[in-house]
Amino acid sequence: MAAYSNEVNRTLEQVGSSMLKLRESMRGIQIRTAGFKRLHDDFARQVAAVSVHVADSVPAMLPK
Repeated sequence: MAAYSNEVNRTLEQVGSSMLKLRESMRGIQIRTAGFKRLHDDFARQVAAVSVHVADSVPAMLPK
C-alpha cells in the first residue's frame, strides 16, 4: 500500500511543481494574445481535476 501511495504522492508533487513553473513563466509573456490565458486556465483546471482523480484512485490500485 505504501509503495503505491508514495509513488502517486511523488508524481502529484512533480505535477504541482511543473504547474508552478508554468505559472511563473507566464509572468514574462504577453498572455492576452491568441487566447493563451484562457487556454492556460482551462489546462490548469483539467490538471487539477486529473490530480484529484489520481489521488482518489489509490485505494482501487491496491492489491486485495
